[in-house]
Amino acid sequence: MQNRIKELRKHLGLNQTEFGARIGVKQTTVAGYENGRAPLDTVIASICREFSVSELWLRTGEGSMLRERSRYDELAGFFGELLSAEPDFRHRFIAAVSRLSFEEWQLLERIACDIAAQAESADDAE
Repeated sequence: MQNRIKELRKHLGLNQTEFGARIGVKQTTVAGYENGRAPLDTVIASICREFSVSELWLRTGEGSMLRERSRYDELAGFFGELLSAEPDFRHRFIAAVSRLSFEEWQLLERIACDIAAQAESADDAE
């Protein structure tokens, strides 16, 4: 399991401190797991829940590393991360679109569709 925890952490682009903070343990504890100390079942559950990891993969190496996430889970993860992060462009953007009227959302949808169509036409021309 030690190699899989490290593999997961690297896949996520997190250092040991960041990884540990997300699952409620210290950096030294994560280092211990990566050096062979077995995590408690509660820690395994935290890893699986926080990072949408397959418990089977984490315990045995079988199957896919990540579970398929529903769109709802993806949004919940995004907003959970957003709320715990320092304010940045994402915060300003979400705040701006949250104030749009229904008609403004419709306009934004038309603009996005036009941009996508133009990009597709450009790809086809190449």
